[in-house]
Amino acid sequence: MRATLLIFWAGWSGVINVSTLSKLRRLVLRDGISIREASNRLGISRNTAKKWLDQPEMVEPRYPKRASGPGILEPFEEVLAQWLKSDSHRNKRERRGTKALFEGLRALGYPGSRGPVYTFALRWRKEQDLAAKGPGYVPMHFDMGEAFQFDWSTEYAFIGGMRRRLEVAHTKLAASRAFVLSAYYNQAHEMLFEAHARAFAVFGGVTKRGIYDNMKTAVDKVGEGKKRIVNARFETMTGHYLFDPEFCNRAAGWEKGIVEKNVQDRRRGIWREASERRWNSLEELNAWLHKACVDAWEHLQHPEWTQMSIADVYQDERLRLMPNPRPFDGYIEHPARVSSTSLISFQRNRYSVPCEWVNAMVSVRVYHDHLMVVSPDGEFIRLKRCFERDQTLYDWTHYIALIERKPGALRNGAPFRTMPEPLRQLQDQLLRHPGGDRVMAQVLNAVTLHGLEAVLVAAELALQSGRVSAEHVLNVLSRLKEQTRNNEPVHTHLNLSRPSQANVDRYDRLRRAQLNGQEVSHA
Repeated sequence: MRATLLIFWAGWSGVINVSTLSKLRRLVLRDGISIREASNRLGISRNTAKKWLDQPEMVEPRYPKRASGPGILEPFEEVLAQWLKSDSHRNKRERRGTKALFEGLRALGYPGSRGPVYTFALRWRKEQDLAAKGPGYVPMHFDMGEAFQFDWSTEYAFIGGMRRRLEVAHTKLAASRAFVLSAYYNQAHEMLFEAHARAFAVFGGVTKRGIYDNMKTAVDKVGEGKKRIVNARFETMTGHYLFDPEFCNRAAGWEKGIVEKNVQDRRRGIWREASERRWNSLEELNAWLHKACVDAWEHLQHPEWTQMSIADVYQDERLRLMPNPRPFDGYIEHPARVSSTSLISFQRNRYSVPCEWVNAMVSVRVYHDHLMVVSPDGEFIRLKRCFERDQTLYDWTHYIALIERKPGALRNGAPFRTMPEPLRQLQDQLLRHPGGDRVMAQVLNAVTLHGLEAVLVAAELALQSGRVSAEHVLNVLSRLKEQTRNNEPVHTHLNLSRPSQANVDRYDRLRRAQLNGQEVSHA
């Protein structure tokens, strides 16, 4: 009764969690069930269902979260597992019972009852018995467009002259066996989301199910059997693409054996060649990987239909896939405070932001290859993400407004060491003269008015002329702008009754007539 009342209240108050919203979108948008029927199945009101379906895309519901701590036994599970493992090597008569284990944990500070200890020991012994017997496997079959399997592997490659550890995402269609590999520097949420977007783009669609192990970016907590507390951000992604996520049992990697085998096969094939090459960037490596995967489909034999290649079977499965929507906006958001030196910190690196945001709280949206920093006023900038550690990344244009007030900081300002070479040469010459810092500040301020490219051209012309001054640079900028303005086409609604002709003889006749007229007047 209580559960029914809670569901009723949640529906009429408009409260809905991300899991229910994902199921709602799949029922209505994928399966074609009416909003009324879907809301009845899920125990929410029709108005609530319609409100959330009216959103243009999957939006993660956000409500105040209750603080939740670890289970009462969780801090002692490692010790208890060690005791059980040591007892497993003893004679049965010498093994500790649940009471003895419980008393031992109490001596270590365990505050709970005997029940959780008994449940943990029973589950641990069952898992050990199954492992000792050896697993049995059931051959699996998937219909076209039914499911894909996903997994990670750790590989190494030379990028930018250094041997890097990479996390490689393997996405494989369960029926056709078509696969896609994408490499990243870690397995964070933003990498997981981007890997799905890349794979679905290559496949040209989405299956109805996705099969995973219990990775931390997808599962917050593993329960008994198939019970899972799914990560809210991950479930938001599944609701966007309209597929059902499924998770394997513990220590049951064979349940996604298709992609497990793909990891081993690709390590001996595609990745061996990738590890022997030298790559300028991760983007270059991923572009090659995607092409290598698609090319491999052509000559790899399908394990079930041996007379056909993976590419042949994929052509059939492609027609059974759900349409691929626009890529999921897969960012993770973190708050950050801008320091007095106009820097924010993220993962042991510091990034510069516009000096107007000093001491403000900003939102850092983390993507797989860049950061989007949003100010309290809604302004945003895009920063290239650095995967090194203890680095400070400056953008000197972020400090132009500050230099207008403090031009003396130009001489030793760390951000201005990253300026383009023409501006650095101009600064070097200007700072040799009194008041040169103020003159250079005027030149830098012109960047905000005329753009960087125009200022660079003006600086180079000023350096070539040997007359280095702010007035000279600004005059060159004015001339460049005037030339651009004069070259702009003039738009008019007037039409010529007689179109002009490129005939130089007309000008010769006019010139002769003009000369004859002058002779007559002299006479």
